[in-house]
Amino acid sequence: MKMELATLQKDMIAAMKAKDKPRKEAISALVSAVKKAGIDAGCREDIPETMVDQVILKEMKTAKEQLDTCPAERTELKAEYQFRYDVISSYAPKLLSAEEVKALLQEKYAELLATKNKSMIMKTVMAELKGKADGKVINQVVAELCK
Repeated sequence: MKMELATLQKDMIAAMKAKDKPRKEAISALVSAVKKAGIDAGCREDIPETMVDQVILKEMKTAKEQLDTCPAERTELKAEYQFRYDVISSYAPKLLSAEEVKALLQEKYAELLATKNKSMIMKTVMAELKGKADGKVINQVVAELCK
């Protein structure tokens, strides 16, 4: 299911009404990031769902990095990052697993895989799978298939 900006805005308003400040702030940051991406791409009035999904994935990655690099003794901050990550994750599109990526590549790109040209395969595949699968997962699968 693709995410729409309107859904994020509606949920942000619901969080405000519920006086759930941490949730409201997390969703508000997502709304701002989506709007900024829309402005940068020149589609402020009509932001496509695919762009919303890409922004959510990018924000989720940033939140995960904050969580991973936060010192363990900073429990309050770590809990705040975890909460933000969880809220963002709830809006993120479901990504393909390594098995699903492998099956898709073998089905659609059998000829390209036969070349064993990893950079060419990655270039072609990343264009199609952007926002549908994690780049690291795609890279690992392609490396495995090029052996």
